Amino acid sequence: MNITPNLKTSGANHHKITAGALLITLGIIYGDIGTSPLYVLKAIIGNSVITPELVLGGLSCVFWTLTMQTTLKYVMLTLNADNKGEGGIFSLYALVKKLKVKWLIFPAIIGGSSLLADGIITPAISVSSAVEGLRAIPSFAGLNIVPIVILIIAGLFMIQQFGTDKVGKSFGPVMFIWFSMLAILGILQIQHNVTVFKALNPWYAYNLLVNTKHGFWVLGSVFLCTTGAEALYSDLGHCGKENIRLSWTFVKTTLVLNYFGQGAWLLQSSGSKLNDINPFYGIMPEWFLLPGIIISTVAAVVASQALISGSFTLINEAMRLNFWPKLKVVYPTELRGQLYIPFMNWSLLAGCIGIVLLFRESANMEAAYGFAIVLAMLMTSTLLAYYMVINRYNKLFVGSIITVFLAIETSFFIAQMNKFVHGGWVTILISLILIIIMWSWYNARNIKNRYVEYVKFRHYKKLLKDLSEDESVAKYSTHLIFMTSANHPEEIESKIIYSITQKQPKRADIYWFLHVDVVDEPYTTDYKINVIEEGKIFRIDFVLGFRVAPRINLLFRKVVEDMVRHKEVDLTSRYESLKRNGVLGDFRFVVIQRHISPDNDFPLYERIMLDIYNLLKHISQPEEKAFGLDTSSVTIEKFPLIISPAQGINLHRLVEEEDVAPHS
Repeated sequence: MNITPNLKTSGANHHKITAGALLITLGIIYGDIGTSPLYVLKAIIGNSVITPELVLGGLSCVFWTLTMQTTLKYVMLTLNADNKGEGGIFSLYALVKKLKVKWLIFPAIIGGSSLLADGIITPAISVSSAVEGLRAIPSFAGLNIVPIVILIIAGLFMIQQFGTDKVGKSFGPVMFIWFSMLAILGILQIQHNVTVFKALNPWYAYNLLVNTKHGFWVLGSVFLCTTGAEALYSDLGHCGKENIRLSWTFVKTTLVLNYFGQGAWLLQSSGSKLNDINPFYGIMPEWFLLPGIIISTVAAVVASQALISGSFTLINEAMRLNFWPKLKVVYPTELRGQLYIPFMNWSLLAGCIGIVLLFRESANMEAAYGFAIVLAMLMTSTLLAYYMVINRYNKLFVGSIITVFLAIETSFFIAQMNKFVHGGWVTILISLILIIIMWSWYNARNIKNRYVEYVKFRHYKKLLKDLSEDESVAKYSTHLIFMTSANHPEEIESKIIYSITQKQPKRADIYWFLHVDVVDEPYTTDYKINVIEEGKIFRIDFVLGFRVAPRINLLFRKVVEDMVRHKEVDLTSRYESLKRNGVLGDFRFVVIQRHISPDNDFPLYERIMLDIYNLLKHISQPEEKAFGLDTSSVTIEKFPLIISPAQGINLHRLVEEEDVAPHS
């Protein structure tokens, strides 16, 4: 039985190849990788003297990186690892965790954390690179772009709370204009120096990396050309693999033309230095500078928007997989997948502003950019290898292709190490903080769940039935609902039985027990009904995908309405006066919050995990809100969890001498 809420879908309608779907794909998928020409060649040249070996070698590295990493790894291979049409590192983890290989959680957590760190840096470097183009106009030379960049980024984050449905419809046309501009600007320069196409020969990349002094470290800048490749996989569910593959042909062509156009322009300046000139703006005609800067800035905003939306989706998945504290999630539109997480929005804004204030210039941000994303790529390669094994790919092929990818990505990671002291440490620090949060939250919950005591329902079924009919006990509610974590329908937590029968006897006409099972498929919305006692005790099992928000109030209401239609339950109040007038009975949820009792003696590691967990609980939503319950009809009960009672406590009773009976 399905209980899918009435939501419009943003993904399924765009999976069919049409001109409109391809346009939407341009707007959603390619913002990050599409704005790379703003800073890649500038980063490769840096403060070095421009030479044909550096230019042609750098271009060759860029072309073959786009070919091997983006085209072969992501477009051709990784897009096949879809989870019911959805992509991203957590979707990939959901596919491979069925192997029961416990350590696979580490690449999932490290990869997810790295992608979030990338979401902090991308808006800062993209917008800064675009706005810095104003300095190419003589009247704006020496302009302090920091306030402008912060204003644009702040405005972008401010509008997230209103939803980006309508604004998002313009992303496709904006990015089409952007990529068309890239191609035209590139062609205009290439026609003056077609020898730049020699860079298609991989020998020039080899010559730069092996035969040129310090050439290997150029890979740290080359890697920036493929930093948006993960987005192709993460946003798979919005557009479908065929639309991504077809549109990538157009995108890659325009990117290569622009990179090679910048290369042709650079070759004309051999023997000199850039002197703070960005080749991207250097290839623009002077009359086109201002329009080009405006288009670049808008494209950078689109790229930032894609990263922000992707970060919201990533955190939502992390919450459903118990990797992250439960945060408030808002659905500003009826579009499926369109969500807004206030805490993350303002945290990302603070992070972006901090990056801008710390580095101030895009050239300085380039040192921090890339570290996180290469880690994410390494983790994706690890999980992808297991996915291919599960799906019985040829073992020789799996071994060969994964070895190639790991070799490439390890080389990029080593090259990034050269940037560590110049800003790379910032990315590693952000990623490390996020990894600690995810691992601590996941591990602490497992520690707590390990010690939850379950009892058999059959031992208490008669007791609940008798309590329901015992008029000497004041009625607590007509319908009493508990959330249960017991996976088996025949079991229930002992603390729930204690709450009903001992803490305060809770007489109700009907007892409901709701269980939520999060499955590996992204958008599953099913439920099962277990009748434990006819007309008295029911258990509802919700089977929800890891991308479905657990709005239990809404889902439970739909289930009850369905049961009423099938005459499985009577909702009419059992109070005589109300029953005669057809008034519906009242519903009350009881949420039991487990807290760690101070009467515990944990090993050091578990104590640290639980201390971090308790700290994170301050930003986490209470369970009743996380489950989407109507707080006006919820009772909260706190239940101490005593896991490891403190040992070695010797208590002695002091007795006054006169109280001691004399010996006979």
